[in-house]
Amino acid sequence: MAEDSLRVGMISSGLAVLLNGEDAKENSSKARIVPHFDYSGHRPLERTIEFIFGLAEKSVGPLDGQVDSSLIRAVIKNQFSKLHGDLDVSVSQREGISVVHHGVGPPIVGLEEFSICGDIRIVKPPLVLESLALFSSARANACIWKGKWMYEVALETSGIQQLGWATLACPFTDQKGVGDADDSYAFDGRRVSKWNKEAEPYGQSWVAGDVIGCCIDLNCDEIYFYRNGVSLGAAFTGIRKLGPGFGYYPAISLSQGERCELNFGAYPFKYPVDGFQPLQEAPTRFSFATELLRCFSRLLDRPDRSLADTLSRLRRFASVEELFCPVSSAICDEFFYILEQDPLLAEYLGRGAFLSFLLETFRTQAPHDSSSLDKVLDVFLEFPQSHLIFEHVVNALACGCKTATLILTECPYSGPYPYLALACHLFKREELMVQWWRSLHFEFLFEGFLSCRSSNKHDLQHLMPVVWWPGSSEDISYESSMGFTISALSEAINKIEEKQRNLCLLVIQFIPPVSPPQLPGSAFRGFLQNLLLKNRGADRTLAPSGVTRNSVLVSLFSVILHFLSEGFAMLKSSEAVHHNVGFLHRGGQQKFPLSLFLKNDPHRADITRLGGLFSHISKSYPTDDQEEEIMRWEEGCMDDEQNRVTHATEQKPCCCLAYDTDLTKSLKDRGKNTAQSSRGRCSSIPERSSHVAAECSAGSFSEEIDDKPSTSNQSDPDFGYRPVRFMRTALQESRISSAILSEEELLDALLLLYHIAVAPNFKQASYYMSHQSQSISLLEETDKQIRERASCDQIKRLKEARNNYKEDVMDCVRHSAWFRISLFSRWKQRGMYALCMWVVQLLLVLSKMDSVFVYIPEFYLESLVDCFHVLRKSDPPFVPSTTFIKQGLSSFITFVVTHFNDSRISNTDLKDLLLQSISVLVQYKEYLEAFENNEAATRHMPAALLAAFDNRSWIPVTNIFLRLCKGSGFSSLKNGESSFSSTVFQALLRDACINDGELLSTFLNRLFNTLSWTITEFSVSVREMQEKYQVMEFQQRKCCVIFELSSNLARVLEFCTYAMPQAFLAGTDTNLRRLTELILFILNHMTSAVDDEFFDLSVRSLRRQGQPSEKVSRGILLAPLVGIILNLLEASEDSKPKQQHDVIGLFASMDCPDTVYYGFQYLLEYNWDGCVSGDDAYVKKLGQLENFLSHLINRASSQEPERKEESFNKDTTDIEDNTCCICYAGEANAMIAPCSHRSCYGCITRHLLNCQRCFFCNATVIDVIRDKEEEEEEDDDGHKRST
Repeated sequence: MAEDSLRVGMISSGLAVLLNGEDAKENSSKARIVPHFDYSGHRPLERTIEFIFGLAEKSVGPLDGQVDSSLIRAVIKNQFSKLHGDLDVSVSQREGISVVHHGVGPPIVGLEEFSICGDIRIVKPPLVLESLALFSSARANACIWKGKWMYEVALETSGIQQLGWATLACPFTDQKGVGDADDSYAFDGRRVSKWNKEAEPYGQSWVAGDVIGCCIDLNCDEIYFYRNGVSLGAAFTGIRKLGPGFGYYPAISLSQGERCELNFGAYPFKYPVDGFQPLQEAPTRFSFATELLRCFSRLLDRPDRSLADTLSRLRRFASVEELFCPVSSAICDEFFYILEQDPLLAEYLGRGAFLSFLLETFRTQAPHDSSSLDKVLDVFLEFPQSHLIFEHVVNALACGCKTATLILTECPYSGPYPYLALACHLFKREELMVQWWRSLHFEFLFEGFLSCRSSNKHDLQHLMPVVWWPGSSEDISYESSMGFTISALSEAINKIEEKQRNLCLLVIQFIPPVSPPQLPGSAFRGFLQNLLLKNRGADRTLAPSGVTRNSVLVSLFSVILHFLSEGFAMLKSSEAVHHNVGFLHRGGQQKFPLSLFLKNDPHRADITRLGGLFSHISKSYPTDDQEEEIMRWEEGCMDDEQNRVTHATEQKPCCCLAYDTDLTKSLKDRGKNTAQSSRGRCSSIPERSSHVAAECSAGSFSEEIDDKPSTSNQSDPDFGYRPVRFMRTALQESRISSAILSEEELLDALLLLYHIAVAPNFKQASYYMSHQSQSISLLEETDKQIRERASCDQIKRLKEARNNYKEDVMDCVRHSAWFRISLFSRWKQRGMYALCMWVVQLLLVLSKMDSVFVYIPEFYLESLVDCFHVLRKSDPPFVPSTTFIKQGLSSFITFVVTHFNDSRISNTDLKDLLLQSISVLVQYKEYLEAFENNEAATRHMPAALLAAFDNRSWIPVTNIFLRLCKGSGFSSLKNGESSFSSTVFQALLRDACINDGELLSTFLNRLFNTLSWTITEFSVSVREMQEKYQVMEFQQRKCCVIFELSSNLARVLEFCTYAMPQAFLAGTDTNLRRLTELILFILNHMTSAVDDEFFDLSVRSLRRQGQPSEKVSRGILLAPLVGIILNLLEASEDSKPKQQHDVIGLFASMDCPDTVYYGFQYLLEYNWDGCVSGDDAYVKKLGQLENFLSHLINRASSQEPERKEESFNKDTTDIEDNTCCICYAGEANAMIAPCSHRSCYGCITRHLLNCQRCFFCNATVIDVIRDKEEEEEEDDDGHKRST
């Protein structure tokens, strides 16, 4: 139809020829637009019919009377058939192919059932396949031995698939398939390899939505593969020639869960290759039917309206409108007659010429010609056979959305947009919507409409040919070029998402014609539930078979998020649009049906809840009496008055503030963000302005539910400032109103879609953005080295490395830009922020009800936390970090600090997730201030953190302590760290330890054990590195990580001695003794086991990885040890001698005094540059340490004679019967009950910190009974000890 689309002066080319007449034959260069007739009797009616049907001049004789459809049918059967009837007779040569045919009718190319190895399921007839076995293979029933042939494979998934050609001699097993034997050739885009017994690199990586063309040229003995119409080059040459019956068969092999659609020629190829024929022969009458559609197109193709009206009034040209009804009816009558003659023609035309005809009529770009398309639909839908062709049209549109490629020059109307726009217009017709809904593959096709083809590295290179980033050495024009590219792609994505929303809204509005009658939204609800049911387990490492492609789930997430955030304005009248506010921004009283949690619906049967599996928790918390309740609360009821920010308060949440950003004008500022790349305007939708906040009032998608009397009021004394009246439950209304698709249902599905599909995309985006920064650093470092190096060999090597780094940077910039376009548009950020506000309020309200809280699905919590941090780190930033939490999400802090140690949450990974959130947030000053201003944080977090320091959570708890206690140690003398410390939480931690001695004892015991373990592990790792000839980078990283953890633990211990010195100086000496042993243990490893060579090696390693070399500085671990000693000495000076232990005496009593002296002397002589500043405070601190060492030497010297005498006595006398058999140093002065075994009290006390069983018999210890003499001595000294 290309020739019909040409225009001459706004008049169609066909009409121009009609008007030019004989003059065009004589002198085409002087063609005039004149009516094609003369005044000698050639009437305009005949000439118009000749133009419509493309007939020769005067081939239609004079017509008498009115033109009707029977007359036009006669023209078609006579003149038109004579002209075009021979098109289908000239069948192309098809020598060299044979198709195994079973039954009657024309031969159809398909899979040969007996060739199938494994388990292949037909997802959608005829040839949408899925492998259910680990590896499945199959051949087609077409054998070729001569000529040039091809078939196409549309990829539904992008995993391991081997596509190509094989002979009958190729064996198929559960491990071998196409390409794994002689005379067997395949391409695998997942592994980017070609296969013929062995794999070789070939082609490009493929993605879901790619169309792979498999071509074989048996004239030249070559095999080619194409990706989306682009040749990947000759894959195989010199393949063996075979004779008839022993040729090559199309063959595929699929790994488990892989899906694809085969097209052997049943419908036109999407990317045909010149010279290659389809295996399936085209239907015989398709050319004639295509010409009929061209005639219909001419019937719609009108000239310039003013000229046509003039000629029509002068009777020089018959109006096409006058002939439309009879001509269109006759064309359709003949068209459907042809379709009935050949059962294969409907699919071939519906997915080929007829679809092109509809797209051309409607126009692929806006403004669309809806009136012309409606005229076509009116005519075609009058015929009962129309369902045959429109069934395939819908299939073709869905497939087109899956495989359409974004083309920069066609933006913004590129990719799936034309197919979605046409589908939306078609489904406005009730008969077409009913036909689609009644089809067996309604949901499969719906998924197709929501699909978007992914983009790999090569695709992004075509979409973004020019790349720029802050600091790049590229031409300055690249910045603006990339800005324009980002803007164009952003607009294209917005257009596609808009049409997807329109389509979903049509399905929501659709009322299925079934009995009993259903309400709007039932069809969409069924699709949504079945989709979620099918994708159970999609978030696992090994996803189950049948999982929907990621783009479908992401598109559906975007659709629902827009509905809930921006509202259903398209449902409202124009005068009510400004009152329509999205569900998430509505504010006021909120409600949520508890049935979404308490019912074990099939689509959520395997979903784990906070309390565990549904079957388990239902035994402890029956749900029968609560299923029909609705939870109601007032927005912000869980926040204290000081931090409360709602849609009703004067200060509005961040999602209702106007932080508009012109992304195309801020490319230079992106260097300040995490990732440095270009971005365009992310949304063509008008940004929500600040005045929208004032409109956050009533308005709902479903009918508002009337308030019911409260049935229960529950609160927690821990949150006494929260008015109980804001929370209540009400009985649900009648079953009829609950059947309406509610916004709460959409919210529930939205969170699950985020969890299984969107969160992985954000994770991938985070990787590219962080990796981009690292790659830019490496590129800049390499450029610097090139400028400094003089050696030719080194420069050559550095330039090669630079090219690799630059390619890596460009790839990261393109991917980062693509993720910003598709994920970080402004309206999505607004919606996600409001979503976080809504969900955290819901979780806090339901946390007051144990019987409901345990039923909340885990993905609610996971999606909330992930979405929060995605917004916090988003690039470009959604809002300034100073207001991110303060204006709307202070309740998030309330939730994480009160639930990271919640016993009702059975999954420890979830509690770790909350703990890690705290660990991340307190690293930033503005977020730390939010914690200090949060009442729940100040009341709950200190004691909860101390209790959470265990074998599993000690790393995030250590990081939190490290940030809260920053500025209180010896190393804080550097850079004035104390200005960033939290004096609020330091005081709260001190109070928590003082008020709960048992909690403090348990915490210190775990801290001692953990630090001892990390130092030991570090020492072992260093020895392994020193013993091996070649040190691996992984080992270096492991040592660096363990060393950093040890340093952090030591700094936490330093804070304990600073804030709570009496925990070591008073009471039992167990803590002080363990602390002394640990200090000497660390000093011994730092001064003897670890040499300078290792630290130099680690520093170089970390520099290559882009990390600061100070992380493995020996002083990072030694500085806390100095601080610990000085803290204890200063506390000792401020206390009365009788109320404290002797610190110096305890160090002096340790074995190997020479080792002790050497360790402290090393601390004095160590170069502290880089760890502390060289001011007066630093000098004073070291002076105190020097005094400590001198006192230690004096004390050790005075105890030397006593030590020697004691040693001599041990060598000359037998050990007394009453000596402790554990330490052999003290007297066995305590007895374990009930087993009566004896040991010294110190050994028993220390053992019971970690184990409650006897040393000797493993009996459970009930009590420890000390000798009376020992107790009396302690009473005299004023040192009463407790067990």
